Amino acid sequence: MQRTGRLVSRRRTRPTGRDVVSGFVTGLFSIPEGMAYATVGGFAAPMGLWSGAVPTIVGAFFSRTVLMVTTLTSAIALSAKSVMTDAGLDAGDLGSVAALTVAVGLWMVLLGVLKLGSVMSFVSTAVMTGFTAGIAVQIVAGVVEDATGYAPQSSNTVGKLVEAVAHVGAWDGPTVAVTAATVAAWAGLGLVRRLRKMATLVSLLVVTVVVAVAGFDVESVDDIAAIPRSLPPFTLPDLGSLPALVTGSLAIALVALAQAAGIGAAVPNPDGTRTDVSRDFTAQGVANVAGGFFGALPTGGSLSRTGVATSGGAQTRWAGIFAGVWLILLVLALGPLAGAIPMAVIGGLLIVIGGELIRGRWDDVRLVVRTSWQSAAAMAVTFAATTQLPLQVAIFIGAGLSIVLYAVQSARRGRLVELVRLDDGWTLADAPAVLPNERTTVLHYLGSGYFAEVNRVEEEWPDVSAVHDAGLVVSFRGSMGIPSSTFIKSFDRLLDRWHEHGVEVVVCGVPDDLRRQLERGGATTRLQDSVVGESDLLLGSVREAYDLVEERRRKRAARDHPPPEDP
Repeated sequence: MQRTGRLVSRRRTRPTGRDVVSGFVTGLFSIPEGMAYATVGGFAAPMGLWSGAVPTIVGAFFSRTVLMVTTLTSAIALSAKSVMTDAGLDAGDLGSVAALTVAVGLWMVLLGVLKLGSVMSFVSTAVMTGFTAGIAVQIVAGVVEDATGYAPQSSNTVGKLVEAVAHVGAWDGPTVAVTAATVAAWAGLGLVRRLRKMATLVSLLVVTVVVAVAGFDVESVDDIAAIPRSLPPFTLPDLGSLPALVTGSLAIALVALAQAAGIGAAVPNPDGTRTDVSRDFTAQGVANVAGGFFGALPTGGSLSRTGVATSGGAQTRWAGIFAGVWLILLVLALGPLAGAIPMAVIGGLLIVIGGELIRGRWDDVRLVVRTSWQSAAAMAVTFAATTQLPLQVAIFIGAGLSIVLYAVQSARRGRLVELVRLDDGWTLADAPAVLPNERTTVLHYLGSGYFAEVNRVEEEWPDVSAVHDAGLVVSFRGSMGIPSSTFIKSFDRLLDRWHEHGVEVVVCGVPDDLRRQLERGGATTRLQDSVVGESDLLLGSVREAYDLVEERRRKRAARDHPPPEDP
């Protein structure tokens, strides 16, 4: 059976006819979308094309999420623009752009080699929702001139939109008409189920042909940059630019990886193999390092382009490889024709894409608002930072907010509960305010040992100032995942207090990490023969510790109150 599975896996790694078709659709779709994203980022349109060539081929070859398409996304394009501006570099300097792409790739490789795929789980839904919504507004604001013919003077994202609306009389009629026609064509095609996935591509082709036939005088891609009928240009990175790009390239890597992290869950491997986020990091990194030498902007896993590939019938990683190859062949065959695409068409498509980003996150917005005010505040702050600050700054602010939210939630997790022994088992109850006399109390610590939770939980321990003949079992089973020095210090104080008042104490369910921590802190000298490790049975260590305390209480009672001697 195992051999059969291997043979099936091998067959599925071979290219199929569906992979060829899917690659053609994805490569063709990459022409308008790649140019649109490069344009909104302030880069030459051909760079958007080359971002779907070599990086897509290399990323598909190495990725563990076999259907993931590695290419330029709107968030990456805008982040790259922000980083280049902040570093004082020209977006038209191919050497500097190549250096940025390679630097992003090296960061990705490093994160992948260090197995830091799980770090993406620390970027909360609230932060990603605010960031995505901000990116959507950035996209729309970035194409105001292309879509209306009016060039806002404001450098602020929201300011551009406000200024454009305030000067609606200055909009260029033919440009607005082409933009509106593009949006209308896309919406109309979206009503036809079989054409929905191809609505962007078909609307671009139809409106472009109509504009050419009608002879509308509107700006085209050729007016910005000519698209050569050539292979991706070999480009050497400008090593002198690297020092100014170190921090910004890390920010772009985090954006790209955060966008790609969910693709493995959304698009499982058809051959049944497991995805690996860390190895996907490495694959995207290698793709960027290679792409940097062939005219590409920074790239990452694209959920939208992956969706195009899967809807086109992709079955193996060869679909992504074919997508890059088809793109190169299409540019060689039809490159100059792409220069006839009106910028208003690209502007209209980007408005659609921005709207789709917001619509796709709308359920998340409502969920975040309903969850807690802290999450809603984090979303709002990230959105404001994304629209008002350089994107790399907004990214780090969002990451910081995610860490703060995690810390707050972790601090709230820690609490004490009492395990009450019954004739037929155990039941849960609130921890008592005062430790009961003449019996053994079992308290279970629910928490991770994270330092932020310790001070609050310390106030929940029962008062022992007036106890006599009391026993205490402290259970740590399933807890103490990250025992901190703050917890060890707090527990030392509690042990001193309990021993001072004659409380018999046994700790149980102690994981190895906590035992080592207690040994280093010296606590085990006061807990000699009073530490019970974890048991395979759910409450095995609790029962063992309980019986041990009860036996010690009986011995103490016998020692303190011996029976009277016979006369």
